[in-house]
Amino acid sequence: MNSIVVRAGLVALAAVVASILLAVTIVPALGGSVDGNAWMMCIVCPLLTAWPASAYTFWQSDRLKAAHRELSRTHAQLAAAHRRLADKASRDDMTGMLNRETFFAALDRSRRRSDRGALLIIDADHFKAINDSYGHLTGDEALLLIAAAIKDGVRAGDILGRIGGEEFGAFLVGASEQEARNVAERIRGEVERTVFRPEGKVVPLTVSIGGTVCATEATVSELMRVADRRLYEAKHGGRNLAIVDQCVARAA
Repeated sequence: MNSIVVRAGLVALAAVVASILLAVTIVPALGGSVDGNAWMMCIVCPLLTAWPASAYTFWQSDRLKAAHRELSRTHAQLAAAHRRLADKASRDDMTGMLNRETFFAALDRSRRRSDRGALLIIDADHFKAINDSYGHLTGDEALLLIAAAIKDGVRAGDILGRIGGEEFGAFLVGASEQEARNVAERIRGEVERTVFRPEGKVVPLTVSIGGTVCATEATVSELMRVADRRLYEAKHGGRNLAIVDQCVARAA
């Protein structure tokens, strides 16, 4: 408010000066003289008109600026909230990994950008037995440990998702066949080394992994089908195995 008063006062003072200059310039040129009443009018009229008018204008301008700032701040908050909601909607609540739909959408986008990469499907072994023996809350603890081991096993930039109850997906961006096998084995080893002690009893955690290296023009469905076959082979090969196939054509 003080700023408005000062600015309006400066405008009123400028109006008084301008009024006096006009009076002493124009009135004598017209053959008149500037007397006491004229001086009074030159001072009072600008003060009575310019000061309130400019004060109101400055007040409205400040209100508009404040409203614009508040609108910008609100817009930024809404945008941030939208990003948080979108991120939350795209992730599995328990593990923080991408949910099934978002994982496969991300996989599809990555495939469109590059043909290179590998898909791994990771399934927890004997998980039903943990739920049946210790309850679902303890089963959730086991899943969180497995998810953490998977995160430790992949590389920076790889895409992770929870695609089923105890099933996870990992897309290894740009990975070669050997890199995919190395990552799959690293994940398997990380899970196997995880210590899980429900009710003070050590329960081993293991995963079976099926994977395929992306072939040119292979669709996401084809990659899933081949990785699923390799996972089936790992399960029936004794579990706690990682089997990565070279290409879709071999298992088609």
